[in-house]
Amino acid sequence: MKKQASFPLLVVAFMLVTYEGDCVEIVGGREVQNHSRPYMAYLSTMCGGALIKPDWVLTAAHCKKLNQIEVTLGTHLRIEKEPTRQKFQVKTAVVHPYFNNNTYVNDIMLLKLNASATLNKYVSLLPLPKHGEDVEAGTNCSVAGWGATKFGLYSTILLSHSVILYMQFLLSFILNVMSLTQGDSGGPLLCNGIYRGIVSFGKGCGLPRKPGVYTLLTKEYLKWIQGLIEDY
Repeated sequence: MKKQASFPLLVVAFMLVTYEGDCVEIVGGREVQNHSRPYMAYLSTMCGGALIKPDWVLTAAHCKKLNQIEVTLGTHLRIEKEPTRQKFQVKTAVVHPYFNNNTYVNDIMLLKLNASATLNKYVSLLPLPKHGEDVEAGTNCSVAGWGATKFGLYSTILLSHSVILYMQFLLSFILNVMSLTQGDSGGPLLCNGIYRGIVSFGKGCGLPRKPGVYTLLTKEYLKWIQGLIEDY
């Protein structure tokens, strides 16, 4: 298996939030139109992900909490049965070789499914960016997932949240890492409709002035992803 080093480049984004009790609701956290994000994957470890090949899902490395992970595609309502769903077991989970579980540097993972998904209007691929160029500060982006909207409560429907990128930097360490909204972790960050990053973590349950951190899909990561898929 080839291993290619990747720089720990992450991008920081502010969540648009408002206070409510012990935690917060996400401003702009709204239900998406049914199956309008057909690339979204729901992981049994309470994470999201994106289908990038019929048998590959891209997500965050910290979402590997169990030896067995089940992936559900074609879902909108998390806890209800839907005829559009396709379920898979993960055959192989490939965590980035330089992922640091303490700092979340290189928080990226590929999941090889035990079978290929049937692509249709409910299940489709999210293309990777052609180039790993930087995203300009001030760019309006969005994330989607089944994350918490209130403390301890996870959404049963797929929600979309708006984020504004305000800076990016080479991350060497992060202290006191906490989950921003666990159900959103691993989900794709889209900027102007292009897949730019992966939801990694946040601090203080999405509190104002507590930024969420997203792993930026740099050219180094793209090279690692493409090389690994080719090896399999």
